[in-house]
Amino acid sequence: MKRNHQRSAQRPLDLITLRGWLTGRLPQDWFTAAPEVVVDRDEITIIGTLVDPAVDDGADLDAARRGRTAAFREDTRDQRIAIAQTLEAESGRAVAWGVQIGDQRVLFTHQAVPVMTRLRQPERQVLDTLVAGGVARSRADALAWCVRLVGQHTEDWLAELTSALAAVEEVKAAGPTV
Repeated sequence: MKRNHQRSAQRPLDLITLRGWLTGRLPQDWFTAAPEVVVDRDEITIIGTLVDPAVDDGADLDAARRGRTAAFREDTRDQRIAIAQTLEAESGRAVAWGVQIGDQRVLFTHQAVPVMTRLRQPERQVLDTLVAGGVARSRADALAWCVRLVGQHTEDWLAELTSALAAVEEVKAAGPTV
């Protein structure tokens, strides 16, 4: 399914309302708890936790988890698409799905959004070194690798900043409408 979303179609999004809507809309037997919902200005990602499969001694737990994930993806595809289409029309954002099972997290189709940036020569040299060293296939992959690395090493700080930004949005939403 090709998605074409324009920012002008994007509507304000209240995360509490979105989570409530999903709780009412998602079948109760899909996930073990309310799904994790991650929102940015381009995409809404819904990640639900699946029941870990019970395996006999000697059975491969990772293989069982992959099988459970594949079955969930196939069995719920039509319903997930219908839910996503409704949510996309309401929010102006693409909707992606994923699951958590044990220590495995699998994202189904999700967006890779181009981001324009201007880099000076020393920053470009870092990216080119990562490409030359085989860490990344391209400058774009190298930049994505750098962003993931920073995210891993500053996770607590980024979480605190994200929480503060959410509080600002709540205050703005509670304010007068102009």
